[in-house]
Amino acid sequence: MNRLRDLREDADLNQTQVAQLLGMSQTGYSKYETGENDIPTRVLIQLADFYQVSVDYILGRTNQKKMNK
Repeated sequence: MNRLRDLREDADLNQTQVAQLLGMSQTGYSKYETGENDIPTRVLIQLADFYQVSVDYILGRTNQKKMNK
């Protein structure tokens, strides 16, 4: 998922740092970025909250980062 990588790089973080935030290994997180593994809902919500974007943005369903309120 290019959006995950882009969000991480925009925040000046490496995969290990994001993986630590999620309580997982760097290898496991890397598989989310490459699309090798699907992202569990719990992790997807954590990432959306951390980057302050919508889940739909991470999933590529919209180009709008913020949710409409």
